[in-house]
Amino acid sequence: MPSPMDDRPLVQIASYNTALQGLHGVPQDLVDWLSPTLEVSNFLAREPRAPDIVAVGFQELLPLHLGLAGLSRTVTESRSALILSQIEAHAPNKESYSLVARIVNVGVALLVYAKDDGIARHVRNVETSWTGCGPLYMGNKGAVGVRFRVAPDPDSPGEVYTFVCAHLTAHESKVLYRVADYHYIVSSLLFPPLPGSASKAKTTMYTTSHLFFLGDLNFRMSLPDSHPYAGKANRADLNAALSTEEGRSDLREFDQLLDQRKKGTCFTALREGDFWRFKCSYKCIMGEVDRYKCVALLPIFVYLPGLSMRYTPDQSAVTNVLYTSIPSYTFSDHKPIVSLLLLPAPQPRPIIPLLQLPPGFHPRPDPLATLKRYAGRTLDRIVGFCWWFLVVIGAGSAAFGVGNFCLGSARGRGGAGGLRPHMRAEPCVICLSLCGGLDV
Repeated sequence: MPSPMDDRPLVQIASYNTALQGLHGVPQDLVDWLSPTLEVSNFLAREPRAPDIVAVGFQELLPLHLGLAGLSRTVTESRSALILSQIEAHAPNKESYSLVARIVNVGVALLVYAKDDGIARHVRNVETSWTGCGPLYMGNKGAVGVRFRVAPDPDSPGEVYTFVCAHLTAHESKVLYRVADYHYIVSSLLFPPLPGSASKAKTTMYTTSHLFFLGDLNFRMSLPDSHPYAGKANRADLNAALSTEEGRSDLREFDQLLDQRKKGTCFTALREGDFWRFKCSYKCIMGEVDRYKCVALLPIFVYLPGLSMRYTPDQSAVTNVLYTSIPSYTFSDHKPIVSLLLLPAPQPRPIIPLLQLPPGFHPRPDPLATLKRYAGRTLDRIVGFCWWFLVVIGAGSAAFGVGNFCLGSARGRGGAGGLRPHMRAEPCVICLSLCGGLDV
């Protein structure tokens, strides 16, 4: 007899900051990260069940100069093929999947897959979007999004799924920058109007039936100076506390994201699983399973309450089946994150159901969003290709590239006398200053 849970879509979310290692692929088996686990099977109390949708997000996917130059297609295509092969190889009942969409902006990428014998057959109106919130709207920080409608036939409204992968401003002290990043993403990561809508205006990520927000949000743990674990002298005690779930639970009130959400400054209506139940995902020593360079509670993604639910801060129709990190991945200073979410069962409705947002919250598109996005992308390409050129002539090193460029310019222009002061290679200096100022 079918379980009632069989009617509830199962969505798997995975996020990984690869620390610019995308060119090297993933040199280890992805089964720990991308396959359902025994814990999930036990929760569902039935035979192992494959997810209906798999969304995989990356941050710092490849070296920044290649990302800024837009030279990421080969990497994302190879990564997509690897992920798809791994999902299918480890699917509990040999399920097959199709790529719904992939989108990349600089180093932020999002790939979404759906199960062939289910949701993939009913996917319609696939849309992608991107935005940059780095300096001058550049894409070294920002977000990408995928939206699609799931309906049994073209004329039925169905439900709309929206996935957003983001990389926000780094460093502990820049909390307000991260809050501003969130608001900018809400106003500039835009999608076309929903099918059947009378309005022709673009919509924000909140205009959806289901919203999933994942990525490297860069919120840290900030201890007040008066706390007994504050300061370098108490680092050992802090490490010991963070090594246990009880210790992390006691310290969770100092998590910046949790604090900002309680204040209502960002991620309105979004909810997150119990991030303190697993060890910190950053900042890890590369090559080590369980050693850290410093300590930071780093929540990775949050998710919205289920469709057609009245908004309350403490309730959600989404069941968080699993939320954890994968310590065995050692090729980055981040650990990958995985979660499985059980959604409410779809119900026949005359129109597309939308999320019920809290009173007073009305996200609106930025009328200048398109201009800002393409201004940032133009600067991305200029900086990226200049940086790429320096790396190429420097045999892989931008510093050697600068030296080679300056030496070549001196030989070509000045002979034995070298460069005159007003003929210095200023464009290289400008390029390096811009690149060096990018916060990765």
